[in-house]
Amino acid sequence: MKSIFTLLISGFMICQAAAQLLSPDEFLPHNIGEEFTHHYMLVDYFEHLAEESPLVKIVPYGMTNEDRPLFVAIVTSEANHAKLEEIRLNNLKMAGIVEGDVDPSLERALVWLSFSVHGNEAAGSESSHEVIYELAKPSNTETKAWLENTVVIIDPSINPDGYSRYTHWVKGTASAYNNPDINDIEHNEPWPGGRTNHYLFDLNRDWAWQTQIESQQRMELYNDWLPHVHADLHEMGHESPYYFAPAAKPYHKFITEWQRDFQVTIGKNHAKYFDGEGWLYFTKEVFDLFYPSYGDTYPTYSGAIGMTYEQGGSRVGGRGVQLSNGETLTLRDRVDHHRTTALSTVEISHIHQDELISQFKDFYQKSAADPIGNYNSYIIKKDKSGERIKALAKLLDRQDIRYGTVSSTKRGTGLDYYDLQNKSYSAEPGDMIISAMQPKSVLTQILFDPESELEDSVTYDITAWSLPYAYGLQAYASEGKMSPDKELIFAKEANAITEAYAYMIPWQDLESVKAAAILSKYGISYRTLPTEGKYEEGTFAAGTVVITKADNRSITADMMNAIEEINSTTGASIESIASGFAISGPDLGSNRVDLMSAPKVLTILGDGVSNLSFGQVKWYFDQVLRYPLTMVDIDKLGRVDLDQYNTIILPDGWYSIPQMDEITDWVRGGGKLIAIGNPTRQLSQSDSYALTEYATSEEQSAEESANKKADLLARYNHYSEAERASISHYVPGAIFRLIVDPTHPLGFGLGERYFSLRTSSIHYPLIIDQENVIYHPKGEANEPILGFAGSKITEKLHDSVAFAVESKGSGKVIYMVDNPLFRGFWYNGLFLMGNALFQVD
Repeated sequence: MKSIFTLLISGFMICQAAAQLLSPDEFLPHNIGEEFTHHYMLVDYFEHLAEESPLVKIVPYGMTNEDRPLFVAIVTSEANHAKLEEIRLNNLKMAGIVEGDVDPSLERALVWLSFSVHGNEAAGSESSHEVIYELAKPSNTETKAWLENTVVIIDPSINPDGYSRYTHWVKGTASAYNNPDINDIEHNEPWPGGRTNHYLFDLNRDWAWQTQIESQQRMELYNDWLPHVHADLHEMGHESPYYFAPAAKPYHKFITEWQRDFQVTIGKNHAKYFDGEGWLYFTKEVFDLFYPSYGDTYPTYSGAIGMTYEQGGSRVGGRGVQLSNGETLTLRDRVDHHRTTALSTVEISHIHQDELISQFKDFYQKSAADPIGNYNSYIIKKDKSGERIKALAKLLDRQDIRYGTVSSTKRGTGLDYYDLQNKSYSAEPGDMIISAMQPKSVLTQILFDPESELEDSVTYDITAWSLPYAYGLQAYASEGKMSPDKELIFAKEANAITEAYAYMIPWQDLESVKAAAILSKYGISYRTLPTEGKYEEGTFAAGTVVITKADNRSITADMMNAIEEINSTTGASIESIASGFAISGPDLGSNRVDLMSAPKVLTILGDGVSNLSFGQVKWYFDQVLRYPLTMVDIDKLGRVDLDQYNTIILPDGWYSIPQMDEITDWVRGGGKLIAIGNPTRQLSQSDSYALTEYATSEEQSAEESANKKADLLARYNHYSEAERASISHYVPGAIFRLIVDPTHPLGFGLGERYFSLRTSSIHYPLIIDQENVIYHPKGEANEPILGFAGSKITEKLHDSVAFAVESKGSGKVIYMVDNPLFRGFWYNGLFLMGNALFQVD
């Protein structure tokens, strides 16, 4: 029995700790839920907790594009903090990521809570203050008990740049007192909104692809821990009740029964609290578990219970907004709901710690020993330069997916990704070999499988993503078990840059595009081969960049500096050529070897322009090409002298350009217009352009007209089936194998087929008397090679154009019906955009 003195001392210490540890309302200049909190204040509060509480530790993991800190707070008992690194490594041993024996005494439930990946879904970050305070508060004996067997990792603001864009706008624009009238400016966020990061990328679609700096840095830390439970706290339309697990169908077939069942367990725990408060909620609708790059699916495919929680509010919510039922949804309400599910998640993980750990072990051990899918090995053939496979390897390294090569030739049979036929193959040294019999087995199969089975075709996102298609690599999926026996090393042999007649850069991958960007940026003149050419030093394909001393006589030193920069900063190959005399093909001085114009590029932004598409263009120029781009608000385009530019990019969006007549004249005078997605509609509706909705005056066949009424009746015969019937006209995201004209500059380096990720139902027939460079074939060959596309839209895509070039006067129009920059992860699309910029002239 404790003495009265001991109890008094303990009580005094608790009171003293509580006095030092301030609540959010005590620390901040406002009460949580009354105003939005600036990001720097959020950082200050978390640092305060780390300074005052032995239960909290701050772990920085990077910086955003706008130099805001990225960090997590780790909350657990003092005893666990004392051996935190041992607990982390022990967990990785359970997964087989780190070698060594597992110590049962170090097993803890690991819970990761992510807040506000979409910056204008700010109630998440606001609630993170109260979540961590409740976990760290000395007087909260309940949460203190949870932390004995649980480590909680809190990322309070995944997207600080977007969160700051939104909260600063509200602070600077809204009136002193909240007006819940939905027409008030507080509920009408301007373009581009705070949902996305600096480059206007949706970070909740970037978990697997990791194109963005925030994702790259966060995922390194995430994979260093591999939590057992991950909750991603979002917001949605303000009229919607709260959503939590279990998720909606479709579930990917690789999700285990236990993962499905435990979502129900968690959901019931949340429901207990929501029922007690009388709060509305729903489950099993809308938010499915299929696309692998979400904050719920990626953790799920990495062995966790991954979940999305959605609170009504988002960008419309403000500090309070009136609902259609007459009630006002306040920021305080939204914070309460998120705090409740976050703490409930920790509680249920604490209760089921043993089961969580046991199932986590089984997930990794069973999938590594006996992969769940049909294929045990993936053989990725090395590309000519090795740069495509190197780029793929960089992505796999970020996922902790293991790969290698073979020391000698091995043969087998497997499914050829090109046509989905079983064929014999040879695995050669330098090819990438990926065995599914590895710790990250499930994630490997998810990212590589040439088959994606949907339980339900009504899905929330794209349905196909297999990486060999994205990178334009020849590959085989084999049921046989082939393991690498040698490390795959990517060591670029430095080219000796010597005095030469000319320098050749083969056009074969994104590194070639970066090389052209460097030449253009520094004003170095270059040409391109229109066809294959053979010279003493070798044979070079069409599109090869040719840099001659003759074209750069006055800037020879600059030319050599640019070539050295290409050699040192890119993976492009540079060949020195002693003579311009061709053995076959064009001599280097031939008029057929065109001198190219350095792109001077303008793009538009603003109301109506897709912030995502504009962001992809900006990111491509900034981060991929490192090339200048002029960005003009669409409302100010009429004030711009277009003759200062030779290239205009129209991003996707829902806008009309009043200055189209001026742009048309500019094209005729030698400009290059690149239209991505929806802007092609405005061009197709103008008599000035060759793109039309129908290739002949017979806009619909007699059969189509006769079937139109019957089709509409069939689609809406039953109101409850309207959504399902409508998907026959829908392409949520499927991969199509398209025919390429490889002799056209837009097709240089792509080969005879291009695997396009189509994400819209926009379609046009082949353009009469113009260059249909990449297009859909007829018949069965036009079925998506992977993913879902509705039957009606698939029929309409037969003989339709995907990428085309129209010559108009002295200029060009490049139609991009599919978006090659979509989410930045389609490597071959990034290369295709390079063709549009640096090859089509």
